[in-house]
Amino acid sequence: MARGKFLGGAAMALMFAASATPAMAGTTADLLKRLHEKGILTDEEYQQLVSQDEAQIATAPAAAPAQAAAASLDDKRIVRMANSGVGMEVGGVTVKISGSVNGFYTHENGQKAGPNTAVTGGVVPVGGNSSSIRNGLLPGYLKFDVTTNQGGWDVGAHFGMYPGINSATYAAGGGANSGGQNTALQTAGIDFRQTYLTIGRAGFGEVKMGRDIGLFGSEGILNDITLLSVGSTGGNVAPSNTSLGRIGVGYIYTDFQPQITYTSPNLSGFQVTVGIFEPLQSLTGPGETSKSPAFQGKIVYDGKFGDVSTRAWLSGITQKHDRVDGVSYTGSGFDTGAKIGYGPIMLTGYYYSGSGLGTTALNLFDTDANGAKRDSDGFYLQGLATFGKFSVGGSYGESNLDYANAADALANPTLVAKNSSYVGQVRYGLTSWVTLLGEYIRTKSQAHNGNEAKADTVAAGAILFF
Repeated sequence: MARGKFLGGAAMALMFAASATPAMAGTTADLLKRLHEKGILTDEEYQQLVSQDEAQIATAPAAAPAQAAAASLDDKRIVRMANSGVGMEVGGVTVKISGSVNGFYTHENGQKAGPNTAVTGGVVPVGGNSSSIRNGLLPGYLKFDVTTNQGGWDVGAHFGMYPGINSATYAAGGGANSGGQNTALQTAGIDFRQTYLTIGRAGFGEVKMGRDIGLFGSEGILNDITLLSVGSTGGNVAPSNTSLGRIGVGYIYTDFQPQITYTSPNLSGFQVTVGIFEPLQSLTGPGETSKSPAFQGKIVYDGKFGDVSTRAWLSGITQKHDRVDGVSYTGSGFDTGAKIGYGPIMLTGYYYSGSGLGTTALNLFDTDANGAKRDSDGFYLQGLATFGKFSVGGSYGESNLDYANAADALANPTLVAKNSSYVGQVRYGLTSWVTLLGEYIRTKSQAHNGNEAKADTVAAGAILFF
């Protein structure tokens, strides 16, 4: 009898829960099934309660009063939270903002100037010790995205401003990221890197028009652990808005470039992007007529095999250069790499090779004075292990530049042969927005004639993303 009273009370409670809200009906059915499987409910009791539960579902109203009231409102007057990020949806238009801020104390024990320290194209400035409060490889940024669906097409406008904390001089050729000016009464620079529109739909892919990150070299920098920190400083006495990270010491900077690109739908983990780009003139040549555009392409694969995650890529770039002195040449190159994760470990390998492409930046030292192409290549190997909120990582990378010919060697004995660096890094996730970082970097630049310059750098600070 006691068991019967208990079963009767339990059954009534379950029936009441099912009748309270239709949304609970499925949960009630699961509970009844478990009670039956455990022998607490007999077959007869189980079937009776299931029938009553199903009857509750059949007679439930189609929509709750609150839902019906909301449905009756003009959709253009409803404001909803965005599914992700900081933003909202207004009348079918989603407005999102995202951003980042960082700052690091950086001390560099640099090479003092001497008779054998000159390296043309080296990334280690000579001058001895220096200290700074500076941005890392990323400046700050503030990005606005406005997206909607019109006539079956997903369309969007995207704007990205990248202000730094360090004072900019806007020196010729440097823009907002030119060498800094650490004196009073200066201002920081704003690098407006992104202004582009997107048009896409399911099964078609997406077209992008405007200014955004390039394809060649983009995976190299986006998967580099120094993207969140400092890496090689490129100059710490009067810092610009960004450090170098591994730019010039493992990869050529992809840059943000005017472009029209198409990205395919994701096909079993594979995605292809191809584009036509604004032609970039050589940074060391006499000037060009820009007759031909540049072309870039990239293929990426993302997959998972059991507990192993994989991202692999291959990209390429080509551009014909027509100099004002009548010399023409075609610069081209490719890069490839992979990132493999297993448990707390993430390993990354990257390699690039180019001819007439230069080093550090696109088309920097790409040819000799007569337009003969120089070959270049580079790589980095990287590991990162994460245990809870702590991460520890390290990497080694180098960028190499060859002479075009024997005449080039005679004319440019101090031309850089290799820039290389070792990086050690620790991270702590203070909050979901804020990461604390500490880093040690040893950078070396070597010229073809044996000259070299070295620097040991420590950096500590934080980066915030929202």
